[in-house]
Amino acid sequence: MLKVLFFARIREELACSGLELHWPDTRLDLYTLQEQLCAEHGQSWRDILTQDNMIRAVNQKVVTDNCELNDGDEIAFFPPVTGG
Repeated sequence: MLKVLFFARIREELACSGLELHWPDTRLDLYTLQEQLCAEHGQSWRDILTQDNMIRAVNQKVVTDNCELNDGDEIAFFPPVTGG
């Protein structure tokens, strides 16, 4: 099982705080998971989840590139952080 979480503006725009997904029979990486979410939920999800400045975390650690996922992982999507 994978737990996918959406935070702040992302959660509001998707109208979804998170999903629990069954672990697939094949290997899965972050980019493939993201593409599957976009394919299943449509263009609005693609527009939001593929933004250049999207922050992604796996098991509460920010990742800046693709990575392999494992059964039980928690994947989170955050909007960019701004400050002043």
